[in-house]
Amino acid sequence: MGNTLVTQFTDIITSTQGFVARDDTRKELVISFRGSREIPSAIIDTSLVLSPLRGPGLPKDTDAHVHTGFLYAFRSVGDRVLNVLREQFEKFPRYDVAVSGHSLGGAIACIAALSIKSSFPDVALRLFTYGQPRTGDPSFAELVETIIGVDNIFRGVHSFDGVPTMIPTKLGYRHHATEYWQFTEPPAPRHVRKCVGGEDPEGSASIPSTGINLPHMVYFEQPIASDPTVCI
Repeated sequence: MGNTLVTQFTDIITSTQGFVARDDTRKELVISFRGSREIPSAIIDTSLVLSPLRGPGLPKDTDAHVHTGFLYAFRSVGDRVLNVLREQFEKFPRYDVAVSGHSLGGAIACIAALSIKSSFPDVALRLFTYGQPRTGDPSFAELVETIIGVDNIFRGVHSFDGVPTMIPTKLGYRHHATEYWQFTEPPAPRHVRKCVGGEDPEGSASIPSTGINLPHMVYFEQPIASDPTVCI
């Protein structure tokens, strides 16, 4: 997706990286976030503490809480992303938006999509994530579903990828809808279940987490990374 690179962004402190691209054929702006180079402790250390949802473009009247580390990563690039989109919408006011990310990048993409939709409510936006860990509490999950819309959210999980369930619900976290679980190989529509709600007991949540594993590194037969420490 995207045939014109608009900009790339990097924050050296948080290692948050991504790009904004424009697809003039599809009339769409694409914002993509990559996973972190940090080891798995990036999501299971003290940053696991849930923090109030505050940051560029995010809704103000909410009691939603999110993973402190994910929120910090978004804040490091949020203003820049919103400013670039504002410039693009001045030139291409009818373009849609697609936000995507894998693993840690999926969590950041989720927060970013909420910020973008809140800042530009009339823009048609879709969110695509792959191997996204649980990102916030039930209030956050509900907020994402309400503002973005469950039909505009595509949260892909590859078979027994352990990262989406690495952060347990007992810590106050909950996934948002809508999960698309590829429950067996090979990738094909008949092997993908559209789950109900954020924690469908017949979805990927039915399998205990084994952390970063092979399914986390490959989605729809596309290698995401050859080194698992690049992904999360």
